[in-house]
Amino acid sequence: MEEERRQEQDHTDLDERPAAQSGPRGEAGEPEAPEPVETAEDMDMAEALAQHEREQAQKEGRPPQGGGAGGGREPRGGGGGGGGPTREHNRDRRQGGGGDQHRRDDRNRQGGGRDRDHNRGGQHGGDRRDRQQHQDRGQDRNQDRGQDRNQQQPPAGEEGWRGGDRRRAESHGRPPHGVERRRTIKREILANTSFEETRVAIMEDDRLVELLWERKSTLNIVGNIYTGVVENVLPGISSAFVNIGFEKNAYLYISDVLGDTRQPIDQILKKGQQIVVQVAKEAIGTKGMKVTMDVSIPGRFLVFTPYQNYVGVSKHIVDANERKRLSTIVDRLVKDVLGGRGVVVRTEAEGASEVDLEREVAYLAATWKEVEKKYETSQAPALLHKDLDLTMQVARDLLSEQVYVYLLDNKDAYNNVLDFIARISPELKERVRLYEAKTPIFTAFHLEHEIEKLRQTKVTLPSGGTIVVQEAESLCAIDVNTGRFTGNKSQEETVTMNNIEAAYEVAHQLRLRNIGGIVVIDFIDMKKASNRARVMEALADAVRRDRAKIRILPITRLGLIEMTRERKRESTVSLMTDGCPECHGSGRVLSAESVRIRIQREIFDLTQGRPGGQVRLMLPPALAEQFVEKQALIEKNVHRSVKIGADPMLKWEDYRIILE
Repeated sequence: MEEERRQEQDHTDLDERPAAQSGPRGEAGEPEAPEPVETAEDMDMAEALAQHEREQAQKEGRPPQGGGAGGGREPRGGGGGGGGPTREHNRDRRQGGGGDQHRRDDRNRQGGGRDRDHNRGGQHGGDRRDRQQHQDRGQDRNQDRGQDRNQQQPPAGEEGWRGGDRRRAESHGRPPHGVERRRTIKREILANTSFEETRVAIMEDDRLVELLWERKSTLNIVGNIYTGVVENVLPGISSAFVNIGFEKNAYLYISDVLGDTRQPIDQILKKGQQIVVQVAKEAIGTKGMKVTMDVSIPGRFLVFTPYQNYVGVSKHIVDANERKRLSTIVDRLVKDVLGGRGVVVRTEAEGASEVDLEREVAYLAATWKEVEKKYETSQAPALLHKDLDLTMQVARDLLSEQVYVYLLDNKDAYNNVLDFIARISPELKERVRLYEAKTPIFTAFHLEHEIEKLRQTKVTLPSGGTIVVQEAESLCAIDVNTGRFTGNKSQEETVTMNNIEAAYEVAHQLRLRNIGGIVVIDFIDMKKASNRARVMEALADAVRRDRAKIRILPITRLGLIEMTRERKRESTVSLMTDGCPECHGSGRVLSAESVRIRIQREIFDLTQGRPGGQVRLMLPPALAEQFVEKQALIEKNVHRSVKIGADPMLKWEDYRIILE
């Protein structure tokens, strides 16, 4: 019982916050990083950022892109050929940019105040106007994104995939000075299946950005549905522990319980009660797995929620006509096929035909019927539904028109994925390819070296700076340093540019290493609020394409940013490595000097300080070399002659003292 209480306390970390509930026609699905809470300092930062954008625009001879913290980014272009905006897009942007410029000139003539040294009344008046215009521009960007979704990537060609001949992009998409331009990204998915594991690499512009693992020795149970038995109900911590057939009981928090959660949990659940749960997070470290009673079955276009009765549409579908069309179709299917049960429309459903949605609803309804049938005939604890394997999950969740190719090196996995895609999205079959070259796929695409580098804690930035990633069980600390980067302007500008570059690399490393929980980033101190705003925007922009839920808190005056990242599985480094037997996971061992002083103290205790005689020391080879250099000092301290020998079988801190 005490162990379960400790486990519950671990589960109440910041990354264990309950998910937001959607309304009857709510915004559902993949949430973006929310904007930080606005304080007086943040308003100053927004004003300063607007001033910085106008200065940059004047130097470059272009109209300013925006006046708030969200400005300065182009909407993503459509089409596979040039990756640039359409003519209509350019015309709309020019018209919008001109209007913004006139409004800013009018405000300047009225003396709205743009500097922190101006009076507070004028400053706050400018803040309110900037925030209103920022909202207007956000709506324009949403409309642009809705138009760009209709553009398609060209299908993958046959040439260039047999020998690992890569068509390299001209640029890795690294933005100058931290301002990333929204453009078409070349996405590739590479799957390597061996005897013991499956690895899936997600590439963007020929750069590894995400790595997924599945090993036969460690079952992937996230998404599986079980019938379990309630073992303990703890009203003091509003949680229960459920036996679903594993060594450790699963953890169930009250927010994941169906029913009136305003009541105490012991009024909803009873010990020995049989319930249906779904694994939401696998066991990580000493924590057990987390489960929920709000079961969901995902498809390509829809997520079926049998215990709910609402229909939600993804917030990323911004076109009002498309949202209305999907809602009309789904409402009819929910009523006719699903018996009024809930459904969430995913982003991939945008543009899907009515036939596609009908086919998927029929598949989801049949899957749930099988779950109900097993529940009636199974004795708890038992598995009711197993989620797809990794290669199939990737085909269901990630393969889209934005993916250039899905390349698999295993013929069985290739055939399974091809059959699956033929049923759910036949138009994407041409993007699934079989890799048949003799060179291993990850070697041909230079990924093995990138995977090995994940074990390093220090990451070098292109300009010479560094970040140091220190990962703990439920917290990750990241330190930013300038390293060899000296810049060519003022110290403030050098530090700011280094921090912006580090912000993009931090977002990349978090996604690549699958680091979740609480993340604290220690940026180099910046004096100006405008520069802190630039770093904050760079980080928010860098996490746009991360599929995990992310929350970023405002940057402090000391340059600290706190953020949380959703964690469903253990990190990549934890999966690849074990704790070091030499340092017991601390990452540090005794220095040669500390070992020498310890040995001298031990010899002195053994001989009681009596001089004469000889002492023989057996040490690890590396340590023996350093002791030879200090042999005279050792003999002087112990009052005896010392003979030093090397034994390769000894570990660093091991030694033998022989008195002769």
